[in-house]
Amino acid sequence: MHIDTKCVHAGGYPDAQTGGINTPIFTSSAYKYLDTDTRLYQRYFNTPNQEAVVKKICELEGAEDGIVFSSGMAAISTVLLSLLKSGDHAVVQDEIYGGSHAFVEEHLGKLGISFTLTGREVQEIEKATKTNTKLIYIESPTNPLLNVVDIRRVAGIGKQRGILTVIDNTFATPVNQNPFLLGIDVVLHSGTKYLGGHSDLYCGVAVARKDIAAIIRKTAANFGGSLNAMSCYMLERSLKTLSIRVERQTHNALRIARFLEKHHVVSMVNYPGLESHSGYKIASSQMSGFGAMLSFELKDRTAIDFMRRLRIIKPALSLGGVDTTICDPATTSHQKVSGDVRKRLGISGNLLRLSVGIESVEDLIEDIQQALEDK
Repeated sequence: MHIDTKCVHAGGYPDAQTGGINTPIFTSSAYKYLDTDTRLYQRYFNTPNQEAVVKKICELEGAEDGIVFSSGMAAISTVLLSLLKSGDHAVVQDEIYGGSHAFVEEHLGKLGISFTLTGREVQEIEKATKTNTKLIYIESPTNPLLNVVDIRRVAGIGKQRGILTVIDNTFATPVNQNPFLLGIDVVLHSGTKYLGGHSDLYCGVAVARKDIAAIIRKTAANFGGSLNAMSCYMLERSLKTLSIRVERQTHNALRIARFLEKHHVVSMVNYPGLESHSGYKIASSQMSGFGAMLSFELKDRTAIDFMRRLRIIKPALSLGGVDTTICDPATTSHQKVSGDVRKRLGISGNLLRLSVGIESVEDLIEDIQQALEDK
């Protein structure tokens, strides 16, 4: 099936009693267990609503199994602590979501897990591996500079050296990129973003091979980051429109990126769909669309000053919703990252991250135009 059809029809739980076409919401926190081998329990990640939404996401990503979590960071932290133990080494791409970066720096070392932060180039990642390296963690496109990692080559390093590879695929979404099909072992999403898509839901997802998913699920049961039935239902409902939302958002983002690239007040635009972008060729080879996230820097005014002039676009935390939102990463997504690290990564105080929504692109460009020109 085409992804549009998968979004609507994959997964789900048949309502045999009434014939309803939507998955029923199973609100029980207690299930009978006599005369059955099944032990249904929300913290075990095996209730009907949890399994229904996981099946849909696995179909979209081309994966075998997965787990749905209560947040993106619950998914990220659980995966890392499921697949790494004391004495292991991890290679972690330096330019990743600020929360992920902070978790690695603040917690892995305490557990006896060593790590090397590295650039996004494949040669740097390969050079950073050691004999005890058990995991490579990447993100592409990156947050917030939209740089691109060669996913196939990173997966190849992992396969050649027996190292598990993990990617945060939040920015791309399953609509625009399927890392599992490119050889990556574990694919992560902050479902709070595009999978939920309406800025009203917290969740996270990890999909993988069945054997790896089983390891993650076992650890997840101890950590307790499960998602309730109502939130699972909301996520499954939102996934039905994922492809049409992301298609519109991606179209809008390219139009806006091209507009910004030509504006005299803008010094830099980061969007992998621009031919001027350093990762354009790689992105073209591994993405079916370039996504709805972009970032840019201003020449002669502060990020805060610009955001206060916007009329339609909302300065807000998070991303991926149907509303276009904007933030300055230095004080939001990457505030937990030290100033030295932000400087090294190129996250300046004048950098703005734009999450493009489904509104009329002409209205969005007009809003940006008046905010850039108004003094």
